[in-house]
Amino acid sequence: MIDLYYWTTPNGHKITLFLEEAGLAYNLIPVNIGKGDQFKPEFLRIAPNNRIPAMVDHQPADGGEPISMFESGAMLLYLAEKTGKFIPSTLRERCDVLQWLFWQMGGLGPMAGQNHHFATYAPEKIDYAINRYVGETGRLYGVLNKRLADREFIAGEYSIADMACYPWIVPHERQGQNLDDFPHLKRWYEAIALRPATVRAYERGQAVNSAPTVHDEEARKILFGQNAQTVR
Repeated sequence: MIDLYYWTTPNGHKITLFLEEAGLAYNLIPVNIGKGDQFKPEFLRIAPNNRIPAMVDHQPADGGEPISMFESGAMLLYLAEKTGKFIPSTLRERCDVLQWLFWQMGGLGPMAGQNHHFATYAPEKIDYAINRYVGETGRLYGVLNKRLADREFIAGEYSIADMACYPWIVPHERQGQNLDDFPHLKRWYEAIALRPATVRAYERGQAVNSAPTVHDEEARKILFGQNAQTVR
């Protein structure tokens, strides 16, 4: 059994996508980041960066004590290696999946996240910041669109690279992106949206939280007012 500490963010959805695809048993533990649940001591013991998702695997492959994990990319890689699913075993194909997984972690996620912040959540609308991150998000969409021009999924077969990227494309309208401008990406996006595991994963998320996380000033302070003092 896996305990998944989760909230309805793109990074949270990555892990439910994998768990549903792989058919692994898991216990979903909501961490309401708009109310500050991410600062509770019991959560910080497994997620010292006070970010979701995090998980505890009570049945690790080595048969030893439970393993706790944070960082969504590391969690996807751990789960793929544990199950032998959604990651190739051959060197070159595996490298292909890993480089696109890290592309998402280092590029698509952070840039789209800043896009969300400055375009939607920032109390002061700064044109330079909005234009910078909307433009960079568009560039990354273009990279992914080009990649998908001659293959069904990012690394050929459906993999953790696709699971990592898809949730960050779901809010494309909020990111100022029109999928009609990226036809290969749009085809890929629509195919993943129809997968039964994707439908189940997002239904579970809807059951946990159907409202915006940032809905008042207190939530804004909790999410965007963190600094070095927060972790002391």
